[in-house]
Amino acid sequence: MRFAQLVRSTLIGVLVVGLAGCAADKTGGGSGAYKVGNPYQISGVWYYPKEDQFYDETGIASWYGQDFHGKATANGERYDMNALTAAHRTLPMPVIVRVTNLENGRAIRLRLNDRGPYARGRVIDVSRRAAQLLGFHENGTARVRVQYEGKAEVGASPPQDEDEISAGPASIKAAPVSTVSSSELAPPPGAATASARPPAAEVRVASTTAMALPPAEGVDGVVTTVPVPSSTQIWVQVGAFLTRGNADRLAQRLVYAGGARVTQSAANGKAIYRVRFGPYTTVEQADSMLNTVIDKGHNGAQIVVE
Repeated sequence: MRFAQLVRSTLIGVLVVGLAGCAADKTGGGSGAYKVGNPYQISGVWYYPKEDQFYDETGIASWYGQDFHGKATANGERYDMNALTAAHRTLPMPVIVRVTNLENGRAIRLRLNDRGPYARGRVIDVSRRAAQLLGFHENGTARVRVQYEGKAEVGASPPQDEDEISAGPASIKAAPVSTVSSSELAPPPGAATASARPPAAEVRVASTTAMALPPAEGVDGVVTTVPVPSSTQIWVQVGAFLTRGNADRLAQRLVYAGGARVTQSAANGKAIYRVRFGPYTTVEQADSMLNTVIDKGHNGAQIVVE
């Protein structure tokens, strides 16, 4: 739906088969279908949809509404801005994801049935109603955590509304840094690449074999309030490496942008060296730096929150 509109506006050309059901002029509904999708390209950047039952990422969420209301989503359903749905660049459709607003602790389960967002620096696009319940409809964006929960029932409809916001005993781990597991496919010669994870020259490569993912319960429309960090920071991450030398070399190539930091953390018992800019206090500051590094060819750079 939104994918095809963007393709037409930027004259990219022919849609890949895996996203052919995303025509923006298609106003019909339908029960949709389960779809992973083929690799596809937007503005010179390649995206690689895949099943990922361990997906758990932080970043900036946005929302979409009236302009797409009633039009077909990428898996053949119909977008309803009053339903609890979301769009993601690479996860399968339909699946259930839990989105937590790290600024106010509100968390809700959403049905992911569309592709997007294609604005730089956004990790997920949610429906207007979801943005209202998560408390960032007026602001436009929020710092969020997105977690995969399982496959959604094909043909099921998410709830239209939810008036009761309950404070429950649910807990959430401290907002993680983005993971470094990735799955990369070779793009055509000369093409830029991007994935759902930051680029990592030496990281463990996850299997691209389709997995038998567990089913998830339906979206119930219940908003819970969970513990979140008292404050978070926004970073622009350009790369993640298993050796400090490679991280330092990337940081040296980024001196044009004012100098990047190399920070150390751990994943799966191994040291990880992340090349990043920040921290920033506002999304606008992070967006500016993200645009700078992407315009210089670092298409895998992304905004992370921790």
